[in-house]
Amino acid sequence: MDRPTNSTCPEGFLDRLDAFSQIGTTDDGGVDRVEASPANGLARRELARRMEAAGYRVLVDGIGNMFGLLELAEQFAGQEAPWVFAGSHIDSQPKGGRLDGAYGVLAALEAGQALKERLAGRPAKANLAVVAWTGEEGARFQPSLLGSSVHAGILPLEQALARKDGNGVSVADALDAIGFRGRDQAPKPSAYVELHVECAPALENSNTRLGVFDRWWGAHKLELLFTGATAHTGPTPMAKRKDALLAAAEVITGLRRLADAAPAGALHTSVGRLEVLPNSPNVVPDSAKLFIEIRSVDAKVMADTHARLMELIPYAATLARVAHRIVRDEYRAPGAFEIGLRTLAREEADHLGILPMSLETIAAHDAMPVAKLCPSVVIAVPSRDGLCHSPREWTDPRDLELGVAWLGGILERLVVDGPESV
Repeated sequence: MDRPTNSTCPEGFLDRLDAFSQIGTTDDGGVDRVEASPANGLARRELARRMEAAGYRVLVDGIGNMFGLLELAEQFAGQEAPWVFAGSHIDSQPKGGRLDGAYGVLAALEAGQALKERLAGRPAKANLAVVAWTGEEGARFQPSLLGSSVHAGILPLEQALARKDGNGVSVADALDAIGFRGRDQAPKPSAYVELHVECAPALENSNTRLGVFDRWWGAHKLELLFTGATAHTGPTPMAKRKDALLAAAEVITGLRRLADAAPAGALHTSVGRLEVLPNSPNVVPDSAKLFIEIRSVDAKVMADTHARLMELIPYAATLARVAHRIVRDEYRAPGAFEIGLRTLAREEADHLGILPMSLETIAAHDAMPVAKLCPSVVIAVPSRDGLCHSPREWTDPRDLELGVAWLGGILERLVVDGPESV
């Protein structure tokens, strides 16, 4: 294949990224675009507008995934030409950063538009789709990676639509409220590339500008409910209390001790969300729901930690004189991204004069469920201080532009030579 005549970032990309970041902006410089919120709906409409203005055909499927289609190979390979996907997500955490997810979607949009102009009638063996997946973050609806899991056939659509947030609103109702529960049938990918900020400090610490994720950590996520009885926190004797929050505290601290006792860097545990009722200063809590995570690249470490957790839970319940129940139990195995795409990404980085770093992703990405469908890879640019899910999330603008150029080169190879060439 001839080398691209223009592998630079499209002019004005940073300004367009900044403008998109104003949707759902918060006072501290971050964004709040949790899935199917009003701000998320505004961002979706703006993305659709940009896709259509750039010549993409926009589809929205039953779980709200958005696809911008460029039929680059139609005149050469017909309607049966394979599809190369690129993208990420535009939903955020409640106090999220402006780059996590949205950077990958907007970079893919602009890289695809530039590629269309560069091809200018040259034969292509694949079409291109830019995708914004629904509910990647898992902030409002669980599990995370919701839309990509539906597209990959891992999670049935009906089950996904029935998931409810903390206020009892279903995914289906929330998407209807913003007008983005679609009916379109989107194509399936033959290759998927996701550009992301690293969300970790490895690239910055090594003074490296580009990274390729070789594999991902697994995650075991559980919702655990302790149920006790309300009572007055003043006169009720300590020995008579049925304190659900006490049991939760024992599990939270016990999980941390498990992580601290593991070899350095081998295990991450957390309880990132805790729902306590009635949540009054002078009432013994009768309900405490914990959102638990166990993460490791080693499936045995995860299994051993889960077994220890299953011993810890009844101990905590007995200590606090409460009942316990697992409300949700979801497991995602560790895995590796496709070696051919990883090699292609390194080759294209070399054309830009960069030796990329090999990375592991502890954070989840939509490329993981999509890997069940087709070769998949995540590539990354640095995150200052490794920060992500934070208003202080930041990446050097020069690295943001470099990432777009890198993605453009990868997509050109896949579109012109075909995914089967990797």
